[in-house]
Amino acid sequence: KKKTVSFSSMPNDRKINSTAACISLMLEGCELKKVRSNSRMYSRFFVLDADMRSVRWEPSKKDSEKAKIEIKSVKEVRVGKKTPVLRSNGLSDQFSDECAFSIIYGDNYESLDLVASSADVVSAWVMGLRYLVSYGKHSPEAPGTGHPSLRTSWISSVFDLADLEKSGRIPVSRAVQLIKALNPGMKTSTIELKFKELQKASERPGTEVACDLFVEAYCELCTRPEIFFLLVQFSSNKEYLGVKDLLMFLEVEQGMEGVTEEKCLEIVSKYEPSKEGREKGYLAIDGFTRYLLSADCSIFDPQHRKVCQDMAQPLSHYYISSAHSTCLLEDNFWGSSDISGYISALDLGCRSIELVLWDGPEGEPVVYTSPSAASCVPFRAVVGLIDQHAFTASAYPLILCLVVRCSAPQQRLAAQCLRKTLGEKLYLEPPNPVASYLPSPEELKGRILIKGKKLPPTCEDSEGEVSDEEEGWELARRLGQEDREAPEGGGLRRVRLSRELSELVSLCQAVPFQDFESSRRGQHYWEMCSFSEVEAGRFANECPAELVSYNKRFLSRIYPSPMRIDASNMNPQDFWKCGCQMVAMNYQTPGLMMDLNAGWFRQNGACGYVLRPAIMREEVSYFSANAKDSLPGVPAQLLHLKVISGQNLPKPKGSGAKGEVVEPYVCAEIHGIPADCAEHRTKTALQSGDNPIFDESLEFQINLPELAVLRFVVLDDDYIGDEFIAQYTIPFECLQPGYRHVPLQSLAGEPLPHATLFVHVAITDRRGEGKGHRRGLAGRRGRRVREYTSTKATGIKAIDEVFRTATQPLREATDLRENVQNALVSFKELCGLTPAANMKQCILTVSTWLLHSDSAPSVTLNLAEQYPPMEAQGPIPELLRKVLTAYETMIQTSRTLIESADAVYGKLIQAQQAGMDFHKELHRIETKEGLRGRKLQKALESFAWNITVLKGQADLLKHAKAEALDNLWQIHNAGQSCGIGRNGSALPEPSRLQAPLEPIPE
Repeated sequence: KKKTVSFSSMPNDRKINSTAACISLMLEGCELKKVRSNSRMYSRFFVLDADMRSVRWEPSKKDSEKAKIEIKSVKEVRVGKKTPVLRSNGLSDQFSDECAFSIIYGDNYESLDLVASSADVVSAWVMGLRYLVSYGKHSPEAPGTGHPSLRTSWISSVFDLADLEKSGRIPVSRAVQLIKALNPGMKTSTIELKFKELQKASERPGTEVACDLFVEAYCELCTRPEIFFLLVQFSSNKEYLGVKDLLMFLEVEQGMEGVTEEKCLEIVSKYEPSKEGREKGYLAIDGFTRYLLSADCSIFDPQHRKVCQDMAQPLSHYYISSAHSTCLLEDNFWGSSDISGYISALDLGCRSIELVLWDGPEGEPVVYTSPSAASCVPFRAVVGLIDQHAFTASAYPLILCLVVRCSAPQQRLAAQCLRKTLGEKLYLEPPNPVASYLPSPEELKGRILIKGKKLPPTCEDSEGEVSDEEEGWELARRLGQEDREAPEGGGLRRVRLSRELSELVSLCQAVPFQDFESSRRGQHYWEMCSFSEVEAGRFANECPAELVSYNKRFLSRIYPSPMRIDASNMNPQDFWKCGCQMVAMNYQTPGLMMDLNAGWFRQNGACGYVLRPAIMREEVSYFSANAKDSLPGVPAQLLHLKVISGQNLPKPKGSGAKGEVVEPYVCAEIHGIPADCAEHRTKTALQSGDNPIFDESLEFQINLPELAVLRFVVLDDDYIGDEFIAQYTIPFECLQPGYRHVPLQSLAGEPLPHATLFVHVAITDRRGEGKGHRRGLAGRRGRRVREYTSTKATGIKAIDEVFRTATQPLREATDLRENVQNALVSFKELCGLTPAANMKQCILTVSTWLLHSDSAPSVTLNLAEQYPPMEAQGPIPELLRKVLTAYETMIQTSRTLIESADAVYGKLIQAQQAGMDFHKELHRIETKEGLRGRKLQKALESFAWNITVLKGQADLLKHAKAEALDNLWQIHNAGQSCGIGRNGSALPEPSRLQAPLEPIPE
């Protein structure tokens, strides 16, 4: 069944693009549902009085003078289910968050709770009411009346420049090109149609348009209501943002830190199109839209555009971007070998390339995977290409995986070619026998490592036999080129290897995998194994903990199943979750799997290396890749995602539909560990043209944020043949909070010009048990029994006694964090805000209530104190009293946390370090205690669990203390800027309030 959005009450030809249009709609009136505290809804007709001083509704049992709210009594207008009536109402499941709004009014802060038929109607009423509350009954400026607005003046000046003949009119074709130049994504046909409509309505047909008609067309075509609504929310100057408004927007909504007025003026001068606006420091709707669409406001955190992770860890601690069958542009068996495949892979930051060497027809090795000799590429040409492009996209080491299928003489030629062409770039130093781990990417910068077989030290001849890998033989079998039979009894196939090629292998020596126990006891850190996706998948399902542990010291490479004859891709997340570093992808095959791979490797400057989560790197840690819930010591987070609108969405590429209109919907997918994998979709936007409005909120719980990837997919609900419109994939750690545009890409990962999604992103710590999107926050509170993380018994008395000392500190740490978290959520809810709001927003909201009232009760923040109390002078209404009580609880719990955290933290670290002292002796103690088999495995698991829990809970406490200090800083900052603070002096940045806790060594 199709999910749809109804826009029946907002005619298609009516576009809310100014506050004048909002007030016009309110003056006409419309039907809204009034929600009562007894869980009943009543349809009423709401209208704004002609004098714009009151909102009335009818029919009503009250007399007409009582069935109204005076604008001057309105304290606040809230969007969404933000009052107790809407939040706890038994009918709330019948309407979406976007269709609800509330008017808080009167000295007792009563609420009038309303539900509209669509989000558009809500936007119009909320925008209009907020304007009237701020500016009284002065009518907003409409284009062409009275004093022209900043915007009108600018558009008129653009028209004047285009009016070459100075006749006051320009050809329609020129007007169309002008608007298209100002809005590059807009279709020419859309602009032409708008001019025809306006010419017809004003009874001025012809081939030319006057200035007033051009201004009207521009305003109707180029105003995005959702951005205009946002501007009015933050504007204190009618229809533009002043420097202080912009600063408030950037700090409060966009989560930017250290924003100065100078920075805001830079933004204005860069994006505001009107000269007057730039001179006065005003950002009007067009400049604001340009800023929100710019790279400066991208959803992708700019810090991650350059290398931002620690690159000094061992090579085995990173995921490495890896390619399989790169030289192919089509599929494995029918594609033709093409040298450009290598260039594109290397330019995308790929750091591991597979080369299968075959005997060439002219006595020199070739690289090819097709039976036709004409399709092969000389090995020499490939190496030359690699030499040119190896370090254009990334300076970090490149690993060449050699799969040798050629004779010993041609292997010698291959070795000579590698030495001669790559020269100093080749890493040939022997491994350090004293070290325990591989060198770091930083140490290996600019070097090329050869991964391949090595002759045993006992072999002194110029060539010898080595065991072969399965990879590559499936192809030979299919093509009828296999000239060596597998040995009897199914053992490993043997191949001849020349000494020259063997000597090029140093840190990536390919060895066959036997089992995890053998690897733990006998594998050297410079030896690595390759697994087929089937074998690796079996390990990932049956013994994920052992695979994670194996990957802490050794590199593992996963290659696609030979059954993938269409060169399709495996899901890299299936192996990343177990710590496998090199998952070889078919770069030439677009789709979901390649999107995940490409998106994932963008997060560290696209350098081809991504540091794995700490829980997978630490020598002693408990991590189950198939966990179905939160992990010990890793703070789960909630992603609050609002999909607002889409811009310039193209038609699906393979669509057979004749019309140009698409009916899109958006799927948001989380890919990560199994506990995190989820997908939610918006409703379908019907008949919405190229710029649909979705206005829908989605929520995801993320248990391992470091391994999560968010993917947006836009699909057509009314498709013929092809439903795919666009996609964008981004690692969770790279998301920027606030209002952002998502730059959409094609199926092949190419940017789609001007196609975007407009979204709002907020990330909060998880509160409560269970999946965040299943239950509302209000429903969770009160009924939830607090759960404490505890240590597990190992069965070894001396070790268990050490961990037992941490029982009380673990409880204390949980209580300190949860008490603050609960108090914060209560305070935010009473302020009418979501849990994703920050402290600055809360203080500003309270100050807004107080400033919008003639008989405002006096409430002040005493900023002279480190923990500023909120004090009231005289009697205060019930709602405000509840807010003050919730604020006091939050301040007291925060104080307790800040003052107690260090001592509890110390106890947790002491227990963790005492446990770690046993680690080196663990095997000796196990033998002495007689532990073996299942009991031994359980003891080792419990020990790792305990160490992980203690480190994780200590980290969480450290993080909670830092957040509590930051909240205090925000209270001081907001108190001073909004005028309710007294005795205030500038407070240092939160980081300087108190020395931070020392980080825990890995």
